[in-house]
Amino acid sequence: MANVLIIDDEVAVCKLLAMPIRKEKHDVTYALTLNEGMACAADGDFDVIFLDVNLPDGNGLEALPNFKAVVSSPDVIIITGAGNPDGAELAIRSGAWTYIQKPPLMSDIILQLNRVLQYRIEKKQRFRPAMLKREGIIGSSPQLESCLAEVAQVAGSDVNVMITGETGTGKELFANTIHNNSFRADKKFVVVDCASLPENLVNSMLFGHTKGSFTGAQKDRSGLIKEADGGTLFLDEVGELSLAHQKEFLRVLQENRFRPLGSNREIKSDFRLITATNRDLNQMVNTGHFRKDLLYRIQSFNIHLPPLKSRPQDIKEMAQHWINLLCDNQGIETKGFSPDFFEALISYDWPGNFREIIHTMERVFTVARFDPTLFARHLPTKIRVHQARNMVNESEKTNAKRPPEKQVNDLFKLFEVRDAAVAEAEKQYLKDLMAHTQGEMKQAIRISGLSQSRLYSLMKKYQIPRS
Repeated sequence: MANVLIIDDEVAVCKLLAMPIRKEKHDVTYALTLNEGMACAADGDFDVIFLDVNLPDGNGLEALPNFKAVVSSPDVIIITGAGNPDGAELAIRSGAWTYIQKPPLMSDIILQLNRVLQYRIEKKQRFRPAMLKREGIIGSSPQLESCLAEVAQVAGSDVNVMITGETGTGKELFANTIHNNSFRADKKFVVVDCASLPENLVNSMLFGHTKGSFTGAQKDRSGLIKEADGGTLFLDEVGELSLAHQKEFLRVLQENRFRPLGSNREIKSDFRLITATNRDLNQMVNTGHFRKDLLYRIQSFNIHLPPLKSRPQDIKEMAQHWINLLCDNQGIETKGFSPDFFEALISYDWPGNFREIIHTMERVFTVARFDPTLFARHLPTKIRVHQARNMVNESEKTNAKRPPEKQVNDLFKLFEVRDAAVAEAEKQYLKDLMAHTQGEMKQAIRISGLSQSRLYSLMKKYQIPRS
């Protein structure tokens, strides 16, 4: 049995989709807005989300990565009445399972749902990230485990892999993990930082050179591509390569052969290629800054590393790991952690990701070297300021939803409200009674069921005339 979330602004559509899904014995929850859906996804444990595009408070396609990033890591099926080819492409590129136009066939909905669930079951059974050599990769969040499952998939093959993600998310670490779990693990893992290659020495550094091929070439030298022969070549920040060097490297990938500078013969290099970038290479292709044919070659398999801010579970584990490691290295007793220490860490956005949290823990260790317990006070000022601002913002949002204080104080006690309502009802009843009977008291007594004295008493109380 699976948990399914439907996000659509039409109740009728939600109910229509929910019926066949519930017949398959799955639990269904639905939300009518993007914000409501995001709150449900964040709090729940959903396997599949059916997501509409045009919602009252936003665009489902633009929010799709946020839904993919929640703890349960659900698969998302886009379902929309405003379908178009660009939207379909964006959906798939953003990680959607598929893109269905309204009105859908219920059989198609169930077919896609069953395929997603089969895939998720097989994925869990097929790869166990814990079996990987994952030295240096800390965390156990569903997002991280999903990335490690992808590492397990490609490690046993020789396919070219492109790793994407923000700066500092550990792209080189993941590339090294792929190498260490491959059949090339006993060979070299050669790193090329494309962003720092001197323009006038790129060819020499990549392809090597012969003695005398240029001024300063005093002996033959093999390039980085030849060094990676039999092992793995990792091109970090591959988007920084110039178009000329992209063309030259494309030929190497196509033929596995190249010619060192000054040489009249080609040499071979059998290497496995892994690339990494924090840039949008598809956008660079559109603007003419990256070769489309090279992009096709290097992204046979893509692994996207989520930012640290979307993995609070990993933030805590990484902080503990690095503090404990520093304590062990310095021969210091393991430190305790106050809850406010982790609260401050999780509230921070970590723009520098993996690198930033390591540097932060090194600073914390220096500041609190002789303190047995770590508190938020030990953290850098910018992190504490960020937490303080967040707390104020959350407080303001809460207060905005709360009734004004004066309104709360002006509320009456329940019996006062009840008595006032009864009095108003009695007064109106007596007016209607006198109008109906035209002041004939015997008839009024008979209709009302009141005694003569009680009827006169109430009419006097509410100043109701007989006619």
